Amino acid sequence: MYNLKKNFSFREMIINDYDQVVTLWQQTPGLGLSDADSREGIRAFLERNPGLCFICEQEKHLIGTILCGHDARRGYIYHLAVDEAHRKQGIGKQLTQLSLDALRRLGIAKCHLFVYRDNNEAELFYDRLGWQKRITLDIFSKDV
Repeated sequence: MYNLKKNFSFREMIINDYDQVVTLWQQTPGLGLSDADSREGIRAFLERNPGLCFICEQEKHLIGTILCGHDARRGYIYHLAVDEAHRKQGIGKQLTQLSLDALRRLGIAKCHLFVYRDNNEAELFYDRLGWQKRITLDIFSKDV
């Protein structure tokens, strides 16, 4: 367990956190959810990526999340979310760092993340953390 100021605690996400996690995601503007975010989808993601996904709690109340996974070459971050009442206190930064540190321990040296083009708040956040926006790539998706 990791600690930060104001009695925040950080720990690895488990599937029993799902109900609180999805509620936070649903309340977070700019965060898109899909069928892959079902309980079964998140369970499979957590099982495939142990030690990479984290939550932040304050007095047993979930206030932040991050999903992180990898393909053995690159890491990927999804669904970084912090409850609006607890933003600008370092929680998002700490959650991101926990996942990046875990990737580094696995020998993964680069991580990507996805931000909707109209999510200016997220763009500013990641820019402040030193992430570089890639303008030379487009993402293509297809249902299988």
